[in-house]
Amino acid sequence: MNNPVLSALLPVVFLIAIGFIAGRAGWIRAEAIKDLSNLVFMLLTPALLFRTMSTVHVEQLNFKPVAMYFVVAALLFGGMLVWQGLTRRATVLALAATFSNTVTIGIPLVGLAYGDAGLVTLFTLISVHSLVLLTLATVVLELAVAREEAASGAGSGRHMLLTVLGAVRNGIIHPVPLPIILGLLFAQTGLLIPAVLDRPLQLLGNAFGPLALVLVGVTLTSIRVGPHLKGALGLSLIKNLLFPALVAALSWSLGLSGLPLTVMIVAASLPTGANVFMFSQRYEVAEDLVTASMAVSTGLAILTVSLVMALVGRF
Repeated sequence: MNNPVLSALLPVVFLIAIGFIAGRAGWIRAEAIKDLSNLVFMLLTPALLFRTMSTVHVEQLNFKPVAMYFVVAALLFGGMLVWQGLTRRATVLALAATFSNTVTIGIPLVGLAYGDAGLVTLFTLISVHSLVLLTLATVVLELAVAREEAASGAGSGRHMLLTVLGAVRNGIIHPVPLPIILGLLFAQTGLLIPAVLDRPLQLLGNAFGPLALVLVGVTLTSIRVGPHLKGALGLSLIKNLLFPALVAALSWSLGLSGLPLTVMIVAASLPTGANVFMFSQRYEVAEDLVTASMAVSTGLAILTVSLVMALVGRF
């Protein structure tokens, strides 16, 4: 266990496996998954994010690797649209190829592998991750819907500007970016969280990683890959391997290096996040393929994240 990749990744794998076994055995019922998810995202996640960022000053943050992450994400997103056309299906699949599970899997993994310094970098990404990518997807999806309606002669009177503004609002007033922003604002005051509050926040934050990973395993038991395996595998390889390879290539070509870049490359290699499925449901397109891709991407991550972490550790 001296290998940093194994020491960080194996606990993640074991906890997901424990959740999968618990789900298969029926120890955690399907109807309880939503309640556990709400516990993780509405209570444990904000506690961890706020407490970690409450001592970080803005001048300590490195935004260049984060910018490279989004440049590559936009290029890959656009490339998939050029490849498949400006349709709802193509847009949802492009989002699946660029939207990482930075919270449920990313936070425990980066925390184990790179400590608090790595988490600060990851939280910098997380603070705008959903806002940037989901707003981009919303704009493109609304354009695709308008194009389809114009082609069919059926107009719904949809106001895209209101939809986009709603996406921006939802990207900020959210239990993930909001505590990061509030934590940063608190840190700039120079104050410290009183011990009577800091200790409960610490305990809640410590509970996040194990419970979130067990929840991932439980969720996987309800996903059926079936006939979508081939498409899901191709999409997962783009997400888990091509995306981080492009982030690394562009960043290294511009002379970037160090821990912040390492965290961005690892973040790009993480499996597809759950928000993509919500978009596929909302726009009623590629739901089965997206669900299968999430499962395959998560299972494949055991190998691909190990590979990415091992390779990035050599540079």
